[in-house]
Amino acid sequence: MPKLTIAIDGPAGSGKSSVARRIAAVLDYLYLDSGAMYRALALKALQHHIALENETQLEKLATETHIELKPPTPEQEQSGSKNRVFLDAVEVTDAIRTGEVAQAASRLATIAGVRQVLVAEQQRAGAGGGVVMEGRDIGTVVFPNAELKIFLDASPEVRAERRWKEHQEKGDSATISEVLEEVRERDQRDRERKVSPLIRAADAVIVDNTAMDVEETARLIVLLARERDKDLVAARRNA
Repeated sequence: MPKLTIAIDGPAGSGKSSVARRIAAVLDYLYLDSGAMYRALALKALQHHIALENETQLEKLATETHIELKPPTPEQEQSGSKNRVFLDAVEVTDAIRTGEVAQAASRLATIAGVRQVLVAEQQRAGAGGGVVMEGRDIGTVVFPNAELKIFLDASPEVRAERRWKEHQEKGDSATISEVLEEVRERDQRDRERKVSPLIRAADAVIVDNTAMDVEETARLIVLLARERDKDLVAARRNA
């Protein structure tokens, strides 16, 4: 039977990447980190000293850039990498995981021309189903016809604590209050941007994981996916 396309959206720190990766492993689906594409392009823009306000140059850069996602090696997966990321055939898996790149990627994501190019790449990568993809506009823009859409959320304080722990593991000196402010600013930017703002798709299931860990959240969504699959099989039989 055809495999589902599972779209997971939600704000920063909601655990989308970890949860999506776990779901893909349980269902034997392909996990694609949409945010890694924006980070890779942001890294290239920073390397080329292109101003993040220069939309024309950034749109041109997007059309001239090749980004490829591959499954991580066991060692990379153990260290937290979700995909191997290649920028113009050069691996940048580690280089894109800095605060500077993350902030630049958030700015790039507000540019219509950039999003148009990268959304087309995401749709190409996920064509055929059997895919779990997460981001901020996956269920609304990238895969509006996905068989299962999830909107993953948690309180700002819990999301900030998760991000702060990530900073701590990397040796960053950010305080919890600084990270909370960063999360709130990111929320506002994502929800108010003119192009593909962060909104819940009308047919998305809301999953609040404020009090759930990654394993519990993934287990719930896997159950939803299996129920959805049964519903689709029954619908085909009755068609």
